[in-house]
Amino acid sequence: MADDLIHDQGAGIERLLEIMRRLRDPKTGCPWDIEQDFASIAPYTIEEAYEVADAIERQDWAELEGELGDLLLQSVYHTAMGEEAGLFSFQSVVRSISDKMVARHPHVFGDEDRDKSAEQQTRDWEAIKAAERAGKAQGGTLDGVAVGLPALLRAYKLQKRAARVGFDWPSTDQVIDKIVEEAQELVEARDTLTETETFEEYGDLLFVMANLGRHLGIDPEAALRAANAKFTRRFEGVEARLAASGKTPDQSDLAEMDALWDAVKANERAGKSTPM
Repeated sequence: MADDLIHDQGAGIERLLEIMRRLRDPKTGCPWDIEQDFASIAPYTIEEAYEVADAIERQDWAELEGELGDLLLQSVYHTAMGEEAGLFSFQSVVRSISDKMVARHPHVFGDEDRDKSAEQQTRDWEAIKAAERAGKAQGGTLDGVAVGLPALLRAYKLQKRAARVGFDWPSTDQVIDKIVEEAQELVEARDTLTETETFEEYGDLLFVMANLGRHLGIDPEAALRAANAKFTRRFEGVEARLAASGKTPDQSDLAEMDALWDAVKANERAGKSTPM
């Protein structure tokens, strides 16, 4: 019967749950899958989430379907291990998130007025989450901001939480002044202080840059991803121009590559798609 389920392409989530049970079976499963635990699988979970975001960024919808399946498998994997340890099950996880969504949307599933602005709904959402944290004995303002988030995103979320209780600069001008101050301290640390102190000052500068993004309404993680993509695109343009002249980057020098970089930028701004 289990084999029938495993090969039934129309069986949906129950098929995937059974596949995972078979993979984790101590006697007949896959040795690699049997050896895994929450900690060893967590990096794959993070990686799959980024691959979902990458497919969305590239608008590759066919690939997104596969990446979403990979991400779903991560949830199935963790819940299988949770069930084996008697901690939770796939069904209890589904029930938990379903209950949470109903509780957090009283204007949809309850008797609250749905006629609210997006800003008011965001405030209500945050109030509900704060009450949930209080119920978990997470009374601190910063409690519940996941330590495992990418550092830039976590900085953004920590500052957002602090701002809710009034710990924030009132204007972007003050944030920019702080950036100038931190940049000066970094230069001073580089020239006169230890490597450890330079490391710390560099972190302070990045932290304030994340805060500037929040004040400007810019997600710093998304902005940096876009900058990474732009750098990749333009450097590939430099490589293409070098290749057209029979050269590679290591056969060039900074002056030549910088001039080609400027040409690629100008090409982009002119709206041209050809590399030359």
